[in-house]
Amino acid sequence: MIRLQPDNNRTQSQQPIWIDTPSNLEQLYNHLCGERIVAVDTESDSLYSYFEKVCLIQFSTHKADYLVDPLSMDISCLAEFFADPSVQKVFHAAEYDILSLKRDCDFTFANLFDTMLAAKILGWSRYGLGNILREHFGVTLDKRFQRYNWGQRPLSQKALDYARLDTHYLLPLRKIQQGELQRQHRQREAAEAFERQTQVLPSPKMFNPDDFWRIKGSRDLKPKQRAVLRELFIVRDHIARRIDRPPFKVMNDSTLVALARRQPASPDDLKLIKGLSKNVLQHDSTDILEAIQTGRSVSPPRYSGYSNHRPDGDTLNRYETLRHWRNTLAGERGVEPDVIISNETLMHIARRNPKNLNALTKMKSLGDWQREVYGQALLDVLKNGPSR
Repeated sequence: MIRLQPDNNRTQSQQPIWIDTPSNLEQLYNHLCGERIVAVDTESDSLYSYFEKVCLIQFSTHKADYLVDPLSMDISCLAEFFADPSVQKVFHAAEYDILSLKRDCDFTFANLFDTMLAAKILGWSRYGLGNILREHFGVTLDKRFQRYNWGQRPLSQKALDYARLDTHYLLPLRKIQQGELQRQHRQREAAEAFERQTQVLPSPKMFNPDDFWRIKGSRDLKPKQRAVLRELFIVRDHIARRIDRPPFKVMNDSTLVALARRQPASPDDLKLIKGLSKNVLQHDSTDILEAIQTGRSVSPPRYSGYSNHRPDGDTLNRYETLRHWRNTLAGERGVEPDVIISNETLMHIARRNPKNLNALTKMKSLGDWQREVYGQALLDVLKNGPSR
């Protein structure tokens, strides 16, 4: 692996620069802060850990591609880079990366450009990175690495090659999109959408035993079977935490439902259930059987829905009216509906039902550009319904 020696004549064939020591990270930080535009991406291990974490951070400048190993060192020095408004950070589908870095590192973000959001605002029919790289640069990403275990070390050379491609072309892509945004007079709209991305907040991972109702087939079970399913749902989470694996890697939902239906009473009976691995049978049979016994003895749970804030009928009617207006507008423009206004924002407006622009402004649901362009139309729709 090449160490920190950036080359002014960067090509795709040049090896990425691996950063796994504090001294090299400090050098990289100084390089990044001297750039005006830097491409960024992250890789996490959500398919392999109970509490996912950022396992790799990719950076690309006009000079070189860098791969940073956050598992080997403290990366807190990068906080100033991400918060620096003088350096534009270019992501593709930034929300997940920003949420991950905020969750793990408590970083804040300024001056963002999101090439996926730009593609959607421009009305591109395909906005996934794989499709864009193939269409604009003749590059094909290996989809197998979308499910790769980025928490393992060492990373394979093919994995490293895949990771660097996620940022290698983002700077020339941004240049293409900047020109198109300017031609379509969409710069303010895009800048506002990018700024909204910097404000997203991660939610702590919380386990709710009553989320077993989300399992397909749970409401088709008999009452006592539902009680068993709930206990199995709880014990699966305990096992997953202990071995640091995603719950679905311990037992999938269909296996939980099968256990709840058949309710095996012995280790030999458990072996007849499809979907239980040898490892689970060897180490967790006792916990599973005890969960089944507990479920048989407790009162069956009653389904009461998930939200205590279900909108009333008037709010739902306003929301559907706004959504119809928004979807029609998006169709006329040839973009995805959320490019205009998100469903979450429409629901917030429907709940508050503002009567004038001053009230709409105070809600802070819309950015300045959105309010200028759509504000009066939103109020007219709320008052009169969609125009025919």
